[in-house]
Amino acid sequence: MYQGMHPQTRLLRWTLFMTAATLVIAATSGAALDTVVGWITQEHDRLPWYVTRISALLAYLALTASVVYGLLLSTRILDRIAHRAVSFTLHQDLASIGLALALVHAAVLMIDRSVPFSPLEVVVPFIGPYRPLWVGIGQIAMGLTIVVLVSFYVRRRIGPKTWRQVHYLSFLAFLAATVHGLMAGTDSAASWALTGYGIALATVLLLLTYRILVSVAARRRQGASAAGASGAAGRSASARQDASGQAA
Repeated sequence: MYQGMHPQTRLLRWTLFMTAATLVIAATSGAALDTVVGWITQEHDRLPWYVTRISALLAYLALTASVVYGLLLSTRILDRIAHRAVSFTLHQDLASIGLALALVHAAVLMIDRSVPFSPLEVVVPFIGPYRPLWVGIGQIAMGLTIVVLVSFYVRRRIGPKTWRQVHYLSFLAFLAATVHGLMAGTDSAASWALTGYGIALATVLLLLTYRILVSVAARRRQGASAAGASGAAGRSASARQDASGQAA
């Protein structure tokens, strides 16, 4: 599956990782379970609110990872590490995970007592009771993500060119999700949240700029090759005309 790593080395690393994880879980499971049970007992009324926050953050992380992975895939940076089929599947899976978490985030809003949303307010943008503009932008981001994800399954029917054009909506979805998180998120003012959004934006912008530069350079090379081929064909035709004129 992956290139550049010996199978025995991969097996040894995974074995060591699983052993360490098992030891950590065995050593801390009892205390951790008691802590979780106590927290749920004390905070059960606010549990939907916590679930909404956590699912939103995880959805944004998955969406960001999908966009970043797609840019790495389109620039062929990952080709030396993994096969393109594996990378493409992972790119699609990350988008699916992000959408699933976003749907959980939206669904839990309907049972959250702090700011309850009706089913209609969850589906229709800009009519909710809490920051309708910024929440509506998040709803648009979810809609765009659905369109992009569906395009994966109809790629053969719509063709590669149309699929790529639809796929550009993922950048709009990422931007809308970022704005939604910054302006509607309850943790947006925290330093860790601002740092996370900043890193996500910087990473996507950097890779997108690199992707554009690579595309422009490739088009210039194609243009130069076409011009060179056209010039060579013209010189060949001129030479044939001169030769026929001399023969006459």
